[in-house]
Amino acid sequence: MLALQISASGMLAQERRTETVANNLANMNTTGFQRRRVEFNDLIYKNLRRPASASSAPSEALPGGVYSGLGVKTGSIYRVSDQGFLKSTENPLDLAIQGGGYFQIRLPNGDTGYTRAGTFQLSPEGSIVTHDGYPLQPDIAVPQNAQKISINSSGSVLATVPGQQVPANVGTIQLVLFPNEGGLKAVGNSLFVPTTNSGAPSVVVAGQGGGGTILQGFVENSNVNPIEEITNLIRAQRAYDMNSKVMKTADQMMAPSTNR
Repeated sequence: MLALQISASGMLAQERRTETVANNLANMNTTGFQRRRVEFNDLIYKNLRRPASASSAPSEALPGGVYSGLGVKTGSIYRVSDQGFLKSTENPLDLAIQGGGYFQIRLPNGDTGYTRAGTFQLSPEGSIVTHDGYPLQPDIAVPQNAQKISINSSGSVLATVPGQQVPANVGTIQLVLFPNEGGLKAVGNSLFVPTTNSGAPSVVVAGQGGGGTILQGFVENSNVNPIEEITNLIRAQRAYDMNSKVMKTADQMMAPSTNR
C-alpha cells in the first residue's frame, strides 16, 4: 500500500511550508527582509497498465492504462522581491532604495555582499558601515568634523564642515542590479551573495539604468504581510491534518491483514 508513503510526503511538504511561514513571521520586523514562498511539485506517476476495453461502437476501443500518483515534494522556496513599506526614521544615515537595486557591502572575507537594509552608521575612521561594522562599497570617508551629512536621490554624499558654506562631495553611493535577483543566495544579516542563477552584478547610478532612487532618513521594512502569512499557516495545518488522517486510515486498513 502506497497510501502511507504518499501521505507522509504530504506531511513533510506541509512541514516545510510551516517552517517557511514561521521564518517570514519571525522576520516581519527585520529591515530589508524579503519573504519566502514555497512551491510544490507532484512526484512521478506509476503506470498500472491494463488491456484496452471494448467500446459500444463497432471497431473502437477505449484507451487503457491507470496512472497512480506517488505524492508531493517541495519544488522550490523562492524570495518575493516586492518592495516593503518605507518608514521614516529621520536618521541621516538610514537609507532606503525606492525601486530596484542593492547596496554593496564588503564582507570580512573580502567578498562583496548585497543588501537592501540601509541602516548605516559611521565608523571611528569616518567610513559608512552597517550595524555589524561592514563597510559600504565603494568606501566613503566622511570628515570627522562634519556637522551635517546630506545624501541626495542619486547617492551623492555631501558633508558640511566648519568654515565652508558649500557642502563637500565626499563620494557617491552606487547601486547594483542583477539579471535574476531571485537567484541570489541569502547568507544571513539581510545579506546576499551572487550565484550563477542570479547572473553577474551590474553597477548603476541611483535613478539611472533601472536603479531606484535613494531616500535619506528612511528604511525599508520587510514585505511580509502578517494576515497573509497566518492564512498560509492555517492552510498548511489543514493540509497536514488531512494527510495525517489518510495515514491513520491506511494503517487501519492494513491492520486486519497483519493480524491474520
